[in-house]
Amino acid sequence: MYRFVLTRQWVCLTLIALALIPAMIKLGFWQYHRHEHRVAQNELIASNLSAKPVPMTEVTSPGHQVPRSDYWRAVTATGTYDTAHEVVVRMRTDNDRKVGVHVLTPLVLADGRVVLVNRGWVAGGDDPRAYPPVPAAPSGEVTVTGRLKADETSAGSGIKARKGLPDRQVMLINSAQQAEYLGKPVLGGYLELTAPVPAGGSPETVAEPDHDSIGPHMAYAVQWWLFASAVPVGWLVLVRREKRDRAAAAAAGTIPAREPAPTA
Repeated sequence: MYRFVLTRQWVCLTLIALALIPAMIKLGFWQYHRHEHRVAQNELIASNLSAKPVPMTEVTSPGHQVPRSDYWRAVTATGTYDTAHEVVVRMRTDNDRKVGVHVLTPLVLADGRVVLVNRGWVAGGDDPRAYPPVPAAPSGEVTVTGRLKADETSAGSGIKARKGLPDRQVMLINSAQQAEYLGKPVLGGYLELTAPVPAGGSPETVAEPDHDSIGPHMAYAVQWWLFASAVPVGWLVLVRREKRDRAAAAAAGTIPAREPAPTA
């Protein structure tokens, strides 16, 4: 009655179904793990943003690689801006997704070490090779507060560190590269400015990272698992339909109900 499932067509269909089930289950767990990662990251961001700011010198030092547990941690630094060695970071977007640059200004501490301060976003200007108009940094000693960020790399950000850029323009915010440029020890990572807010709102400070939404990953995981459970159900439905169609055709005399007996 069900011998037709041994035909080439049905064997191929069955093998495809058997391959789809574990693949869909695996995709569901992949999305579930992404959901878990997003939830953990949201908790880390919220915790570090709400923590009491600490001096940046207590959590990083020259050559230090900022660990993920310290990402977005509230930090402070006191020093004097070195506007002569200020650079802009190309191809950055503002809070409305307009493309411009980030302004990266060295803050020289009392001991001579340097904190890189991302003061925020400004428009890039008409000539991409010219240094854009950037509002001046405050003069004299200042105390700034911001979020601790790790050094950017091409591998981590997907941004290619292009060579031959115009003077005082970079693609990545990287303390090792800036230490070489400045000839001074630079604390690992950088400070993403949150206070004091620049006069007139320019440079535009970088928005706080989103830590409320969890994304669609959990919904996608459930969808993949539902698809995986639907495959055997669909296979059974097709088998029963094929059996019914064959039985109806045999009853109508369109196809033989059984294999004819061999002739002598």
